[in-house]
Amino acid sequence: MPLPAGVYRADHVGSFLRPQPILRARETLDGANPIPAADLRVLEDEHIATVVHKQIASGLQAVTDGEFRRAWFHIDFLQHLAGVERHGSLSSTNVTSHGVTPPKLVVVGKLGHPQGIQVEDYKYVEGVREKEVKEAGDAKKVTTKVCIPSPTMVHFRGGREAISTEAYPTLDGFFEDLVKAYQAEIADLYAAGCRFVQLDDTNLAYLCDEGMRSEAAKRHGEDPQKLTKQYVSLINAAVSQRPKDMVIGIHLCRGNFRSQWFAEGGYEPVAEVLFKELDVDVYFLEYDDARSGDFSPLRFLPENKTVVLGVMSSKKAELDDKEDIVRRVNEAAKFCPRGLDQLCLSHQCGFSSTMEGNDLTEEQQWAKVRLEVEIAKQVWGDDLSV
Repeated sequence: MPLPAGVYRADHVGSFLRPQPILRARETLDGANPIPAADLRVLEDEHIATVVHKQIASGLQAVTDGEFRRAWFHIDFLQHLAGVERHGSLSSTNVTSHGVTPPKLVVVGKLGHPQGIQVEDYKYVEGVREKEVKEAGDAKKVTTKVCIPSPTMVHFRGGREAISTEAYPTLDGFFEDLVKAYQAEIADLYAAGCRFVQLDDTNLAYLCDEGMRSEAAKRHGEDPQKLTKQYVSLINAAVSQRPKDMVIGIHLCRGNFRSQWFAEGGYEPVAEVLFKELDVDVYFLEYDDARSGDFSPLRFLPENKTVVLGVMSSKKAELDDKEDIVRRVNEAAKFCPRGLDQLCLSHQCGFSSTMEGNDLTEEQQWAKVRLEVEIAKQVWGDDLSV
């Protein structure tokens, strides 16, 4: 059985370390003399073209904009939905070791999708991809991937308290409008030519953590297992109108801020619902250390789905041990119905889920990517698209 279109044996989650010129420009945005939006866009374009080139040159065949236009992987998308505003920060229970708390999203009115959020960004990357492939004279397949936050990100962290009771006296209408907004974004992306969308979701992974399950039960007033099923239904509805030739992936993350993590616990609490009921084609799963548990939850994986196994680490500067990675991939394959054929390889998360980035250099980042491609070829052969 072939891999889903746009998925490769050596794959990645999407974000890369921001170049210093972008970081310096973004640091002005909250000051007295912010860089004009048009100038920032030109600067981003320049560096996105470079990062697309570096992805292809390093052997990756799925390319993204590196999330260079975002400060946070989720905020910079979700705040463009009608009815969503950014208000201060989350509670101190979400504080990082660097003294940073993530921004808080508040639903202040009816949710809506006034225009495509990622469409122009996709078109720019796709144009760069086409130019790169043409100039290289390379017949290999290269796909532009769009990464957007999962719809669960609008609900989990704030809960009922962060959703206007005037706009939504009950949550049924909230979820219905949230689904419609995502359906509209996916339709707009498809019309622009996009055929691969990856949803980035921390919340299904957080519901693997016993402490966070307890917090979620208090915040949402319901059993975490019920919440898991509710989120799966939400995502399924959001992607339900996608055309047959659009591939949907989901990345589960336990936190990735400046090499720090936030949650721990194996996938067992959510595995059966995640693999059997969630209507996606491919799972990007964090598996870089013991915090993610063992591979046994993969026993629930249906034969027609693929897992991009995040056994390599984007959090540390040193290279992963090649033989250890090969061993772990083969160990995971024992739990999959079709073995290695259902697996691909990646780092557990992106290199820069927020603009600050993980604690390594760009040179170290690309060395890690090249090693990943090398390992994938050792395991599956030179053709990484099958």
